[in-house]
Amino acid sequence: MLQIVKNELAAVVAVNDFVVKIANVNGSGSASANQLFAKSIIRMGVPVAPRNIFPSNIQGLPTWYEIRVSEAGYLGAREGTDLMVAMNPQTWEQDVASIVPGGYLFYDSTRVVPQDRFRDDINIIGMPLTELCNREYSDPRQRQLFKNIIYVGALAALLDIEIGVIEALLKEQFKAKEKLIPPNIHALHIGRDYALQHLGHPIGLTIRRSDQVGDRISIDGNTAAALGAVFSGATVAAWYPITPSTSLVEAFTKYCTRYRVDKETGKNNFAIVQAEDEIASIGMVIGAGWNGARAFTATSGPGISLMQEFLGLAYFAEIPAVVFDVQRAGPSTGMPTRTQQCDLLAAAYASHGDTKHVLLFPEDPHESFLFGAAAFDLADRLQTPIFVMLDLDIGMNERLCRPLSWDDSRAMDRGKVMTAEELEAGKDFGRYLDSDGDGIPTRTYPGTHPTRGAYFTRGTSKDRYAKYTESGAAYVDNMERLLRKFSTAESLVPAPQMRSAETETKIGAIYYGSTSAAMREAQDILAKHDVDIDLLRIRAFPFNDDVRDFIGAHDQIFVVEQNRDGQLRTMLINELEINPAKLVRAVHFDGSPITASNIIEKIAAHLPAARSAL
Repeated sequence: MLQIVKNELAAVVAVNDFVVKIANVNGSGSASANQLFAKSIIRMGVPVAPRNIFPSNIQGLPTWYEIRVSEAGYLGAREGTDLMVAMNPQTWEQDVASIVPGGYLFYDSTRVVPQDRFRDDINIIGMPLTELCNREYSDPRQRQLFKNIIYVGALAALLDIEIGVIEALLKEQFKAKEKLIPPNIHALHIGRDYALQHLGHPIGLTIRRSDQVGDRISIDGNTAAALGAVFSGATVAAWYPITPSTSLVEAFTKYCTRYRVDKETGKNNFAIVQAEDEIASIGMVIGAGWNGARAFTATSGPGISLMQEFLGLAYFAEIPAVVFDVQRAGPSTGMPTRTQQCDLLAAAYASHGDTKHVLLFPEDPHESFLFGAAAFDLADRLQTPIFVMLDLDIGMNERLCRPLSWDDSRAMDRGKVMTAEELEAGKDFGRYLDSDGDGIPTRTYPGTHPTRGAYFTRGTSKDRYAKYTESGAAYVDNMERLLRKFSTAESLVPAPQMRSAETETKIGAIYYGSTSAAMREAQDILAKHDVDIDLLRIRAFPFNDDVRDFIGAHDQIFVVEQNRDGQLRTMLINELEINPAKLVRAVHFDGSPITASNIIEKIAAHLPAARSAL
């Protein structure tokens, strides 16, 4: 039965709106069971936002899986845990401490836990999981793996999740290994039957079938970005493994193996190279881009640091390249498995000298797909490196988003490429010649024509016809043209999006990337407390006039981001020559995803009217 430590204890009661957190040990095989639990709620039509919180070290360290259930569709993280599934004795104290008053603690009661290790303001649910497993299974690994399924079965009973939904998911999961389906369903019912017979059910937290998921899909940003690369015609990937970007190239490899192998010859129509380091990987990408292939690398902050000189070469020699930067907490090794938005300055101005790179900021997996594809068109059109700035929260966690779609009539935008026919007809070719004022020159692919259109690709200063020169005038001419090209990029990159308050206000907030979910929730909460705030989501750098106009239309702007130094704020001040006093830092950088409460707290520190929303 449900054990309550304190008589007449108030219990949290909520339908389709709560947080479940499962504490496990890394390497215990719990990941698939936890995902099964989250997906079962989605299948009941209730939106969830799952997050895997895992260590950067080897097997045996603590890991958590957090599921925010929100029928309202809020997909940002939320403070506090309503139901803690405490399966790791090492983290017991912090797990118990994280439970909200009146919340629930579910634990393995096979061994007696001293009373002083509980809290008297939470509800205790003990279930002898180890005892049940030892009784049912003799193999140690089976005991561990099936324990995970057993607690999923128990949670299904406690939260009133339809058991048929989980059974269907198990059948889908093991459709290629059908012999595993019956034992997993059996373990599921061991947990459910025990909970039904011995524990109070359902508890105050319940899942009720709904229809708020709609046609949305659940996918992680790295997989979506990899699909974008496939659909946009990328054929070359060179990379060096680094968390949290590795799964992006793994997904690209999987899809290329499935769709990019010639059916008649069996030959691969792609090249994926695991280089010896990040320096070699970006060098390979630049070489492939120079030769006309669509090529990319995936990395994180430390990789961006190592790629600096090669990125400067690609910028100055004007060679297309795409870099997926899945950001993590730095500097140095930092916290490799925690999320941040801390590579903006490093990426935007990568390399020495006067350099500016185009950055794209997707907010979710859907935009990771769209921007991942668009990056290759932009790289070819602008003949320059393009950065797609994801982060761990988007990249490695599944999130509900709009379905991915593709227009089959869409053609690749290869930009200004002179053909053999044009060269043969005597058309003037100057590799760094700006013929129409947009700053973008015309290039040729190697071997286009036997005698015309060739040029020497160099990282040194040159004139409009790619001839080496140290003339100051020629250097200035080239550098100013590169600025014109960057200005042209303003009209080509994704435009910012505004989300206005219901009533006119002079208070605004600027944000980007994975901060979106929490920012929108914060706006809704503030509105309920009569605090109106306009939002502008920046989706790319360079900034266009819409950003300048938004800042000009408001008296106070909060710049919300996940890094210590307010890197986007710095870029806005420097690039748009904004008065720093007008832009207020609203930063969160402890490695956990930003929440609506984090944002409201920062705003309330400068806006007294917002304190009622805390």
